[in-house]
Amino acid sequence: MKFFGRYLNSALSVEAKQKDDIVKRAEAALLTEPPHITDSSSPDSAGGRHDYFSQADYSWRNPDTPDGLPFVNRDGESYPGAFFEHRKALRSMRSGTANLTAAYLFTRDAKYAKAAVRWLKEFFLDRETMMNPHLLYGQAVLGVCTGRGIGIIDTIHLMDVPVAADILFENGQMDKDIYDGLKGWFAEYLNWICTHKYGLDEMNTKNNHTVCWHAQAAVFAKFTGNCDVLQMCADNYKNIILPNQMAQDGSFPLELRRTKPYCYAIFVIDNMATLCYILSTAENNLWEFTLPDGRGIKKGLDYLYPYLYNKSSWTYKDDIAYHDEWPVAMSFMLFAAAAYGEDKWLELYDALPKYSANDEVRRNTAIRVPYLWL
Repeated sequence: MKFFGRYLNSALSVEAKQKDDIVKRAEAALLTEPPHITDSSSPDSAGGRHDYFSQADYSWRNPDTPDGLPFVNRDGESYPGAFFEHRKALRSMRSGTANLTAAYLFTRDAKYAKAAVRWLKEFFLDRETMMNPHLLYGQAVLGVCTGRGIGIIDTIHLMDVPVAADILFENGQMDKDIYDGLKGWFAEYLNWICTHKYGLDEMNTKNNHTVCWHAQAAVFAKFTGNCDVLQMCADNYKNIILPNQMAQDGSFPLELRRTKPYCYAIFVIDNMATLCYILSTAENNLWEFTLPDGRGIKKGLDYLYPYLYNKSSWTYKDDIAYHDEWPVAMSFMLFAAAAYGEDKWLELYDALPKYSANDEVRRNTAIRVPYLWL
């Protein structure tokens, strides 16, 4: 984002401190076989071997029926017996690819780039191991539905992939046929989330789910050159998402009323900031856009900052689970620093844990290697 000027370079310098850790993780990836969704399966999936499947996080066995069906909701409490192997494979692929690509940028050693290309090719393109470009069976509720639009939030973890692919191709490390194949996969997936009922349901939700839908759509549209979807995302941010979700003080009431208000307050601003980062141009800078009453992304960031800097000042209830795991360093802090030239965001990012091993934190962190984006 060239119009951020020197402030972007400051954010890049802070993230570059992670070089040794990123290269170490890339070295570990070199010793690991690439993950695929075809490595595991669930008898509860209505799909086939190449179809992504996951269960709703907060759906539990029904205590009032002999077979546990239909599953019932317990908001904020993740069911430990759910099938999440495809989600873990997708996230592992993303993280490995991102770390390998970043390690290549740091070292210019082609071994990292070669491995990253292999991981992408096997996960998305190879006939034996590829994932089909849809999410018909995401976040199923056993005994209720075989998939839901809500499941599309699982693929926020694909947002690093187009960024990595662009870097690899532009640096001569990825063959054009593979690059074009990846663009084809993401174009097909983007079309699916824009046209299928599940995708339309998710796009039109009223909380963090629509924010995550638009963030994904914007990344995939930018990668595939879909200007119509990019424009739609920018328009919806201004006319629907911001006015319908942000309160006058900069908070997000739909997230604060959840059983994990602290986590969700962080999660939604992270993805809102990602939207602004992707969609902003010198001519249409969403970082500076405000509604007539003054609501805008900066107000949301300013609202949350004190609770990140000093968690004890949090005025809402503690999260029902994993409250102590937050906050962690996240990409929106670097994006905010780059957008506004405010050192406080760089200092906050620098001070917080960088790579949580907690699965709940990982599930709610869309961008794993901000260095690629900067």
